[in-house]
Amino acid sequence: MQKIAILYDASQAVISTFDLDEVLSQIISILRDYFHLQHVAVVLLDPETRKLRVRTHVGWDKESEEMAIPMGEGLVGTAAKLKRPIYAPNVAKDPRYVRSIPSTKSELAVPLIVRDEVVGVLDCQSDKEEFFDTGTIDLLTLFSTQASIALQNAKLYSNEQRKARQLEAINSIARQTTAVLDINQLLHRSCEIILQSFPVDHVGMVLLDDGALAVRAHKGKLTPRLQTGSELPRGTSLCARAIATRKPVMEGDVRQVEGYLPGFEETRSEMCLPLVSLGETLGVLALESARVNAFSPADVQPLESVADICAAAIQNARYFEKVRQLAYVDGLTGIFNRRYFEMRIAEEIERAQRYRNELSVIMIDIDNFKKLNDEFGHLLGDEALRQVSTIFAENLRKSDIVCRYGGEEFVILATQTAGEHALIVAEKLRKVVEGWSFPGVPRAVTITAGVSSLPGNGKTRDELVKAADVALYSAKQAGRNRVQLAGSGLATAV
Repeated sequence: MQKIAILYDASQAVISTFDLDEVLSQIISILRDYFHLQHVAVVLLDPETRKLRVRTHVGWDKESEEMAIPMGEGLVGTAAKLKRPIYAPNVAKDPRYVRSIPSTKSELAVPLIVRDEVVGVLDCQSDKEEFFDTGTIDLLTLFSTQASIALQNAKLYSNEQRKARQLEAINSIARQTTAVLDINQLLHRSCEIILQSFPVDHVGMVLLDDGALAVRAHKGKLTPRLQTGSELPRGTSLCARAIATRKPVMEGDVRQVEGYLPGFEETRSEMCLPLVSLGETLGVLALESARVNAFSPADVQPLESVADICAAAIQNARYFEKVRQLAYVDGLTGIFNRRYFEMRIAEEIERAQRYRNELSVIMIDIDNFKKLNDEFGHLLGDEALRQVSTIFAENLRKSDIVCRYGGEEFVILATQTAGEHALIVAEKLRKVVEGWSFPGVPRAVTITAGVSSLPGNGKTRDELVKAADVALYSAKQAGRNRVQLAGSGLATAV
């Protein structure tokens, strides 16, 4: 009667909840308190790898936690394969025994079976020989039936709950990403939402850029080996495989992948999903976990939906960026226009003042451009404008900003440059243009420039532009084909 009472109490405890972690905790508590076992583990079967892994335990060490037991190996694997309890009263005499706890003298493995399918094993070990008698084995076998049903119900409930959460997460991602049109903001926001919505440790956005895969954004708790903007080594990453196959790539233990280079120190499992929109592969959504076998095939479909949403949002953001850039680009010369200059000069003044950097404005005019148009025609005049723009772009630093201000007038924002140094930049451009051979124009084309600097010639947009314009006018009055520094009263002449 006492045994029946124990079994009844144990059964009621394990079926009292649908939470998987609580069910596992109840099973361990019963095995420890009712059956007085000091070393016991619930080992669950991974249906994909067909290996048994410790899910929860009492009395096991850290190394044993990560054991992956193949079907048919050890007492645990044998019990799972034969679908019946396996008992070794003296493990030293049993060739099937695989050492996991040094003090173990006897071991009992009881399979957990639902509808003739093994879902796991109760692994009970003792530091005494012949610890388990027939009555205890029978009782544990009966209890395993209730434990199996409780585990299966908890898994089903967990799967339904997970599906509901995933659907809610997908809808949330769709709502929030479609509202963001800045590409960098979109990538970082997508990482944040996915990290909050799915059980992953780190999320990365890796995009194709001129054929190379580059990390554009990432967020999570793992330690990165590659920083934002870094390129992935070619052909060695799971991302590259996902790009090549245009299919999700999933690895349960990246340490077993030959040639794998982890993007994060603690990564143990990884899933990479290609980002494809309108037939174009844009990059990869990379999901990382510090746990082995953190992803299952059931995760693929909802995460593919997430990847599709992200790909469409990235495509929209890129299109918006392209349209926005067209609004800031001069149609004739291909360089930035005045609208872009007005936006950037405010930003650059603020940045220069905040970090106490230098900044100069260089206003440039092509000398006698109307005469050139009248003499050689508008087609050659337009070509001269294009070639002057090319000269400026090729002879300035990447940090400098060159814009067509209007007509034959140009303006340059020279960052971290002021005074005589800015004058040298303008003089260099003047010399290159003067020595340039413009097709169809038998004479030299020249430019005149006025230079102003922050803060010496002003602290606002209007003050700097006016000072540079006055210097330009003064240089023209002095004979053109020269550059002049604002406030100097002198011009550098040929």
